[in-house]
Order: sequence, then C-alpha cells, then structure tokens
Amino acid sequence: MNLNLLDIFFGMSEQSIWTAIITALTVLGSSSAWRFYENRARKKEKEESYMRDECRERIAKLEALLIEGSKEKDEMRNTILKLTEKVAELTVKVEFLQKENMELLQRINN
Repeated sequence: MNLNLLDIFFGMSEQSIWTAIITALTVLGSSSAWRFYENRARKKEKEESYMRDECRERIAKLEALLIEGSKEKDEMRNTILKLTEKVAELTVKVEFLQKENMELLQRINN
C-alpha cells in the first residue's frame, strides 16, 4: 500500500478537510498568541523591575537627605545653645556694668 499525501488529502471528505485546515490554523495561531503573551509578560516584568529599581534609588536618596537634614538640625541646635549661653553671659555683664556705672555716678555726685 503506497499512499502519498495527495491521495490521503483527496480521499478525505469535505468536512474532514475543513477540520484539518481549522486545526492547522488553530495550532499556528495559538503558538503565535503564546509568543505574543510571553513577550508581553516579559515586557511587563521588565517595566516592573525598572519601577522597583527606580523606587529603591529614590528611597536611598531620600534617606540620605533625611540623615543629612537630621545632622544639620543637630548642628543648628548646638549653635543655638552656644549662642544662648553667650547672650546670657553678656546679659550678666551688662547688668554688672550698669550697676558699677550707677555706683560710680553716685560717687561722683557725692
């Protein structure tokens, strides 16, 4: 029995031919659809990965700025404390000098 492809094809009924054509198209279409969805999933994963990396970089920058701001705030607080001390010292000196000045004026007037 020596059958070639044409004999098999022409020996099939019309319904069988249509079934074979639809099956072939479905197989070809489904593999193309699979590649499409696979590529789409890869692209989406790359975008999500990019966004995740971008967020990590931004968080790192914000943390660095927060630490720097905290250090500056501490330095400013120390500077304010030192200046407050000096103002208190100068206030005491001014009060002392005013009293001394008043005493000297009273001595001159007497």
